[in-house]
Amino acid sequence: MKKHIIATDKAPAAVGTYSQAVAVTGGTTIYLSGQIPLIPETMEIVEGGISEEIHQVFKNLTAVCNEAGGDLSSIVKLNIFLTDLSNFPVVNEIMAQYFDQPYPARAAIGVKELPKAVGVEMDGVMVTDSDQYSY
Repeated sequence: MKKHIIATDKAPAAVGTYSQAVAVTGGTTIYLSGQIPLIPETMEIVEGGISEEIHQVFKNLTAVCNEAGGDLSSIVKLNIFLTDLSNFPVVNEIMAQYFDQPYPARAAIGVKELPKAVGVEMDGVMVTDSDQYSY
């Protein structure tokens, strides 16, 4: 298996031992690392509460998808991690602003805590028709 690392400065830099995204052999399946609501330019958490955090995460995911040759509609599986599952309706409301039907497969998981004490993190898998990562 060959891997191509995808990175963009339009999304937060990796703050650990991971890549923003990885394309695998064939280049059409791309695994997106978890995004938290960091502002790429400052690497600070966006202020304003859970709605702003969710919007920032979608902006960060969009930037990584764009760098990989796709967009949010290329995501086929989305995982959402929330420290407070009562925010699930807010996620649904905001997600509807970023996605059209058919929606990706999705999981929403309640967790005790997330990096930097944020309230939301999302990761996913995207598929593109692009051959930019073909081997």
